[in-house]
Amino acid sequence: MIANPAHGAIGTEEADSRDVQQNDFGLRSDTTPHAEARRVNNDPRARQQKNNQPRRDRRDVHGWIVLDKPIGMTSTQAVAVVKRLFQAKRAGHAGTLDPLASGGLPIALGEATKTVPFVMDGRKRYRFTVSWGEERDTDDIEGRAVATSDRRPTREAIEALLPRFTGVIEQVPPRYSAIKVQGERAYDLARDGEVVELAPRPVEIHHLSLIDQPDGNLAVFEAECGKGTYVRALARDMGRILGCFGHICALRRTLVGPFGENDMIPLDRLEALCHRAASGEGSLADALLPVETALDDIPALAVTRADAARLHRGQAVLLRGRDAPNCSGTVYVTVAGRLLALAEVGNGEIIPKRVFNLTGLTASPGRNERN
Repeated sequence: MIANPAHGAIGTEEADSRDVQQNDFGLRSDTTPHAEARRVNNDPRARQQKNNQPRRDRRDVHGWIVLDKPIGMTSTQAVAVVKRLFQAKRAGHAGTLDPLASGGLPIALGEATKTVPFVMDGRKRYRFTVSWGEERDTDDIEGRAVATSDRRPTREAIEALLPRFTGVIEQVPPRYSAIKVQGERAYDLARDGEVVELAPRPVEIHHLSLIDQPDGNLAVFEAECGKGTYVRALARDMGRILGCFGHICALRRTLVGPFGENDMIPLDRLEALCHRAASGEGSLADALLPVETALDDIPALAVTRADAARLHRGQAVLLRGRDAPNCSGTVYVTVAGRLLALAEVGNGEIIPKRVFNLTGLTASPGRNERN
């Protein structure tokens, strides 16, 4: 649940998400399953056994799946499931979502992985419930209580506090986060009993509102924030100022960049669609959103087939004539309505930066028109 600058197609953390060591049910474990996996992989007998297993043919699949991730599943597990369902060669997610959270997990397949940073840089929206009366070391329901209070805040007190958490604020990340401290993840150090002191950093909260107060112990909020924001830290800091302490007990992500709730597909529905497609009923393409969906905030620039051929070879194209676009900066280039490249426009040239090869399974025609 952290939102961080992109560091690859898979590994970017999103607002208030963290990669912790998980068992098969997505819950924190006291064992070290990843270390065990490394020992098994170093065993020649294990490698031989793996080599003897039949391998399913992988295929080129290009597009986005916005999974409505269920509670209890890690983001890595979700990517593995979607990759298996589509038998895709490449897959990655655009921002970790905590196992205890549900909601939008954009999963990029194939050439869509080249557009992950554009989703990562977009706004995120969360709906979360704070339980008052306890602060926990993880700032969520998984941790142990480190401070308690019998006080409970009124609606008026909560609403009066919200402006202090709107705009650009200084925020100290949770100790259990994926931020690196001298090369180690903060959550690993915290789990080993080390005292982790993280420096405050500026984050931007575009919107924060109290949307429900079921009783004196619970408050439901909605937040829209930029990258780097920890929703868990919001609950912790509000509880401290209100003098009642607090932690998150429920979290759902409803927006990631251009992807909202209307784009989400539950896992059971996705599995059913894939099984129908395998039996010849329907197409997997119906589940995909086009690669360029991630580029909604970037201008599109259409070129001729001759210019497209040059760009596809990595060569710059001169902008000529009175019909030449006067835009500059990053654009995505299309030819005959098909995505071709990400490029920079400047000094009268189109300079290709990332070229797309969309040979294989892509989104069905009309999937650009979303509800």
